[in-house]
Amino acid sequence: MKTLKYTLGSLLLVMGMSACTNLHEKVIDEVLGSNNASPENALAAAYGQMDDGTFVDHSQVFAMQEYTTDEALLPTRGSDWGDGGVWRTMHEFTWAPDNSIVTTTWNSLNAGITKSLTAISTVNNAKDFSQRTLFMAEARGMLAFYTYHTLDLFGQAPYRNPLVANAPLEVKRADTAIDGLIREVEAILPDLADLGTQNTHNGRFTKQAAYGLLADMYMNRAVFKNRYAATFNFKESAVDGKGTDMDKVIEYTSKLISDPRFSLEQNYFRNFDIDNNGRPELIFVVDQQINNLRSSSNSIAYMPTERSQKPSPLNRGTNATCTTPEFYATWDNNHDDPRFTRHYQYADGTWFKNDGTDVSVPATSTVANSGGQPWFHFNRGMQVGQQYGPTLASGGGFVMTTDSRIKVSKLYCEKNTSLPVDFTPALDFDNPTQSVFTQAQINRGVRVFKFEFDPEKDNGSSNVDIPLFRLGGMYCLRAEAYFRNGSNALALADVNKLRTSRTNDALSGSTAGKALATLDDKALYNEIGYELYWEMYRRKTAIRFGKFEDVGTAKPASQPYRRIFPIPQSIMDASKAFIQNDKY
Repeated sequence: MKTLKYTLGSLLLVMGMSACTNLHEKVIDEVLGSNNASPENALAAAYGQMDDGTFVDHSQVFAMQEYTTDEALLPTRGSDWGDGGVWRTMHEFTWAPDNSIVTTTWNSLNAGITKSLTAISTVNNAKDFSQRTLFMAEARGMLAFYTYHTLDLFGQAPYRNPLVANAPLEVKRADTAIDGLIREVEAILPDLADLGTQNTHNGRFTKQAAYGLLADMYMNRAVFKNRYAATFNFKESAVDGKGTDMDKVIEYTSKLISDPRFSLEQNYFRNFDIDNNGRPELIFVVDQQINNLRSSSNSIAYMPTERSQKPSPLNRGTNATCTTPEFYATWDNNHDDPRFTRHYQYADGTWFKNDGTDVSVPATSTVANSGGQPWFHFNRGMQVGQQYGPTLASGGGFVMTTDSRIKVSKLYCEKNTSLPVDFTPALDFDNPTQSVFTQAQINRGVRVFKFEFDPEKDNGSSNVDIPLFRLGGMYCLRAEAYFRNGSNALALADVNKLRTSRTNDALSGSTAGKALATLDDKALYNEIGYELYWEMYRRKTAIRFGKFEDVGTAKPASQPYRRIFPIPQSIMDASKAFIQNDKY
């Protein structure tokens, strides 16, 4: 692979990246920012930035969209995860311009902007390139995608016209740039491929990905235009003057909901399985693969798992993230919802019940590229209470039964071997204002096993595609748009479509989720949480529903200026182009 360095003005760090992406269902090496780069390689680089930590590692976009909400936090656990308090700052709302999560995420998103601009320039300059129109549309779409996320989190984003030599640096601001972004994505729609045509897959920016992005932009347009407002005008006239913002959300989500390419999964957790590539609910994803040529990450599944919870002898968890008592409480009287938890059943019919009655599970499920190592499948969804699973034998490998099955035992914390792995709903920090546990408290917090833990490679890599837009999310957006338009019956129908399309496992009675009889704003907010938890949507949703400033566990009442993050201090020191966000 070739790694070249390139810059976007003095404010951006020189970046030497060596990620790859899947452009035609095969790995294509990147050549970045070179006059000799091919359009395929330049566009691959733009896609590759998504899985170079940006949207797949817990420490970047995920941290800013989830750790700042009631869905997730990463407390200090004894001797682990102190790290100068950087993780706690996200949940305790004490981050500042020198915060490393803020800086890393800014740099990653700006790398995406830079690579997208490079792709636009490279495609434009390519001679005799038969796919110029398609590749140009995709590159412009990725530029809009990265810019939108940068504006959402930081309120500002850099831009240089890639078609003009030595173009001046511009700084786009969310309140004035959102309309231009919407116009840009609507303008490229005729040139984008429909998913599955022209060798595209759901890791490419297709028409359908554009519909998802447009729906999300229109839903949050009112927030972008008046970030610190007490209330938002969700019924402003749409950019093209045809209807309102909410009408546009309904229009674009309906295109996806009525598209026969997509359908809701009965087993909700199939969307987040290791083999979820190409699943019918997934519209636009970060396409991950374990190989030696490209980066991928197991982070989102690895972080909530206790160190003693091992999907294979090759892999383990890390005992870090959990959900809050507040979010867990929203599920009260709704634990029978198929999105709350799901048991795993092995091919021979054995269920992993995780209730103390399990003795063993078959060892016939094995890990790829491991020489036949057994694969233990944990249950999915919210994991609460005492946990059970395999343990390692002194000579390596799982402890087995005399009939060559994986022995299931009561688990204890690896870093406090007398403390059971008993995930408690209550967190009960000694100092309620600080998310710090002693070594005797490291088992606290309900864990979220939504994404399947890939057992294949030492915690770092995964084959799980990370959904960015999926059909369930489109139903949520449309339901919210209907609700804000006053069409409560239509909103309720969309919510109930999600609830009743999902089914429980047979151990739970094989029944579908139950429909709601009524819907108010609290119920709708909860329902969006049930559908989209752990998928980097909670912060935006909380802001729209007026929940972001609320008091929570280890979280004080906060001020509206915290709805966006500061421009990193390193960028402010390097350039006068940016004006620091209010009160930072």
